[in-house]
Amino acid sequence: MSMGSTGEGLGRRDLIKRSVALGLITVPTMSFLSACASGGEESTKGPDKGVVSKENPFGLAKGSKLDVVVFKGGFGDDYAKAWEAAFDKKWGTTSSHLGTQEITAKLQPRFNGGNPPDVVDDAGAQMIKLDVLAKGGQLADLSAVLDAPSLDDPSKKVRDTLIAGTVEQGTQGGKFVALNYVYTVWGFWYSGKLFKEKGWTAPKTWDEFLAICTKAKEAGIGGVAHQGKYPYYINVVIMDLIAKKGGLEAMKAIDNLEKNAFEGNPAALAAVEAVYEVVEKGLLMPGTNGLTHTESQTAWNQYKAVFIPSGSWLENEQLKQTPEDFDMKFLPVPLLADSKLPLEAIRAGAGEAFIVPEKAANKAGGLEFLRSMLSREWSTIFAQQANSLTVVKDGVDPNVKLRPGTQSAVEAVKAAGANTFNYLYTEWYSEMGTEIENASNELMAQRIQPKEWIKRAQAAVDKAAKDPNAKNNKRS
Repeated sequence: MSMGSTGEGLGRRDLIKRSVALGLITVPTMSFLSACASGGEESTKGPDKGVVSKENPFGLAKGSKLDVVVFKGGFGDDYAKAWEAAFDKKWGTTSSHLGTQEITAKLQPRFNGGNPPDVVDDAGAQMIKLDVLAKGGQLADLSAVLDAPSLDDPSKKVRDTLIAGTVEQGTQGGKFVALNYVYTVWGFWYSGKLFKEKGWTAPKTWDEFLAICTKAKEAGIGGVAHQGKYPYYINVVIMDLIAKKGGLEAMKAIDNLEKNAFEGNPAALAAVEAVYEVVEKGLLMPGTNGLTHTESQTAWNQYKAVFIPSGSWLENEQLKQTPEDFDMKFLPVPLLADSKLPLEAIRAGAGEAFIVPEKAANKAGGLEFLRSMLSREWSTIFAQQANSLTVVKDGVDPNVKLRPGTQSAVEAVKAAGANTFNYLYTEWYSEMGTEIENASNELMAQRIQPKEWIKRAQAAVDKAAKDPNAKNNKRS
């Protein structure tokens, strides 16, 4: 698919000035620079940028540099390299690329020094907290990207091509500052091969789930593995049980920092007790509390446990460790008695936050890069390279073949229909999120009981409610 024409028109003198500022000028490149310059001066020109036009809504300067940093986790970074090559080819830019898991270590000094990259995939265990960046005025407002013409259909705005909830999830204090790009589902995962061999069927209720874990234990297999050193994952199970048993109102009460979000909420206590039952009955894979995410996941791939909680990035993260015939399958969190949401209901939404720093040297380039990400062409590149879906509606060429786990997740999304939900406190209140996860860690190690977990989680809510910025975050 063609990326379309660029339509810039940059005067020769302006281009030379820009090139000098970027340190690009040498005598041999002068003829090239002259050749790059074209007409179109009737368009509006942004300061120190290219010419703003319908095809170039942010005024990206041809010949400029673009600095891209991505989290190199489960999705790798080949997709970003392919994007950068396409971007440079279309716009005449020169992209620099860094793929790393050390987002905070690499980028915090650059943010502090006022010279951040132009595009950042701020994700992973070492991500810089978005609410911290937002409060520090470090994030560019991305609403211009939403209102720009879609590259696939210029008669549509970019915002009209996105899956519902994408904008809400990337909003901090009423401002859209993060493009959560990867459409993710969360829940449990299991091996279709193991289930076939044992004659098990996917559990629908929590009791059925515990029954399979018990049979597994009798066969010398752990029931549940979890990423013990990163309680984020098991915390997903607790919070999903709360949402499914208590309904969307129980979820919103937590996001809206209500006084009875946890304490006085029977669904919350039932959820924590259900997860604690796995611990009490000895149904955890031995040693899982002390393992990292990849260590636990690899043991699970070796059939040392039946279930593991994760998001749909799991398959990509475990590609090298997963046996060819493992047949990875997704399982919605099974139901507690008297649940308000159906079994098919799943936590689903946008993950992997891409941002453009406010002080980016090439902010126009960053914004145009994000607009390009929301094209069908780049969405398909991502599906091919990273084996995952994006937030672009119908954004992937139907001929792209997906792996078993991702295909299973796609089927789960279809089965869920409108019954998808997603918490926002994790984006809005990172300290509260960490305190709840810490309580979950203590719970899994049997250092606290369910009622103490509830007490700690409510204390985290009450503390977050004192943040003056909390009044800007509200779910209806």
